[in-house]
Amino acid sequence: MDRHGAQAAREAGFTAVMVNSNPETVSTDYDTSDMLFFEPLVLEDVLNVCDQLKPNLHGVVVQFGGQTPLNLSQQLAAAGVPIIGTSPESIHLAEERRHFQSILDELGLVQPPNDIAATSSEAVQQGRRIGFPVIVRPSYVLGGRAMEVCNNEEELRRYMQTALTASDREGQGVSILIDQFLQDAIEVDVDVVADHGLGRDDASCVICGVMEHIEEAGIHSGDSACALPPYSLSQAIVDEIRRQARLLAQRLNVCGLMNIQFAIKGRRVYVLEANPRSSRTVPFVSKATGVPWAKVAMSVMLGTPLKDVLRDHDFDPDKPLGHVSVKEAVFPFDKFPGVDVVMGPEMRSTGEVMGIDRTFACAFAKAQMAAGQSLPTEGTIYLSVNDGDKPFILPIARALHEMGFGFVATAGTRGRLASAGIT
Repeated sequence: MDRHGAQAAREAGFTAVMVNSNPETVSTDYDTSDMLFFEPLVLEDVLNVCDQLKPNLHGVVVQFGGQTPLNLSQQLAAAGVPIIGTSPESIHLAEERRHFQSILDELGLVQPPNDIAATSSEAVQQGRRIGFPVIVRPSYVLGGRAMEVCNNEEELRRYMQTALTASDREGQGVSILIDQFLQDAIEVDVDVVADHGLGRDDASCVICGVMEHIEEAGIHSGDSACALPPYSLSQAIVDEIRRQARLLAQRLNVCGLMNIQFAIKGRRVYVLEANPRSSRTVPFVSKATGVPWAKVAMSVMLGTPLKDVLRDHDFDPDKPLGHVSVKEAVFPFDKFPGVDVVMGPEMRSTGEVMGIDRTFACAFAKAQMAAGQSLPTEGTIYLSVNDGDKPFILPIARALHEMGFGFVATAGTRGRLASAGIT
């Protein structure tokens, strides 16, 4: 993403300067930018770089570095540094929980019941009101760090005690975000590019991609496999997701990239969060659609209307792609024997691969092979699921049984399979 953004800036006649605190991420592309600073992404160091570049500093882009530079946007603006792209005010509207909820209410969009707690007693009171299970996390975390699903008051009290103890040790206050956890929901990632922040009357927004997660909601998006286009959602649901994404891009006055996460339960679309920046799915969407979206976004942020930029890439968002792309996460579990391999809200993957084919099934199979997963065509499968999942295992077991696989199972699962005629 940084590489395409720097290329767009250089093509527009600017000197591209990159600040990166991790040499490993740019070690193979050290000449991507005209200047490269290996400095911590903290306010003092970034301001030092800006001082070195004056009076020729055109502005700073915070969209391509994840959450860390986004958190610096307001402080940089207060110090007199111009922010290129979505304004710090719009970033704050999307990041601050109560402001964002007000925007959703204004637009008629729905979010799972949620609140903010600073003490254990507050959290329990809000958990009762919202309804368990709840998903909890500290504000402004990276990679889903310290996120957890709490199924009851006891688990919530234990989580709050740990979070508050860590906060006291670090000498800072803590605010815990509490959301109702939507069980058996489908999560969806949407990446968009918009030029609303340019102040044009004919501002527009394009949906780069709508990605349906394969794992259920509650697995961190960085750990979940996803398909583009969606493989099980109806066209009506996809159209509604696109409508809501455009509404948010317009209301937040987005200039450049934005990522929105939705959850689908039944026929209802819930907005989980909106991040006015590039996401980890942008490289995948770029490969799947053949459009360098980071480069498009950078051109827009530098003042070129989105329609003019897209004309050069021959992209029609309403035209079917003609193929399916599947992203799969790569995990380090084989290098750490004994590590719990169960996934959750906290990100654990260390890379990703993708598969492309004309059908979802073949694209998924290719992605699994690329991730190093063996795909057996015969043998015996061990089945054991909890009572709430037993109805959902039957069609899967029946399909595998028809392929010739045998089964061993725990008593309860075996009884449910036997009642369906599967031995």
